[in-house]
Amino acid sequence: MSIEVRRSADRREVTISIGERFDFSEHKAFREAYRNDPPDARFRVNLASTRYLDSSALGMLLLLRKHAGGERAQVVLEGMDDGVKKILEIANFDKLFEMK
Repeated sequence: MSIEVRRSADRREVTISIGERFDFSEHKAFREAYRNDPPDARFRVNLASTRYLDSSALGMLLLLRKHAGGERAQVVLEGMDDGVKKILEIANFDKLFEMK
């Protein structure tokens, strides 16, 4: 599994599950995972399987946030291990995203 997407029946909630590596090789699949969804949907990015992410992954998350309305975005990053969480916190993503 690299990227897997689940949508609620009404398409108001989209869950994007990321595989072990979240890097530039996933940019097209990640963008396709949300680009046809309404910006006011609630997006959940499941990072439970992710052990590695690079700066392009951070950029992809910012693009998702922009698609979802920027400051009004409903994007939750969830399930990450301590290593991934630390990277996100160093990048101050805990101030831009809800993190669980």
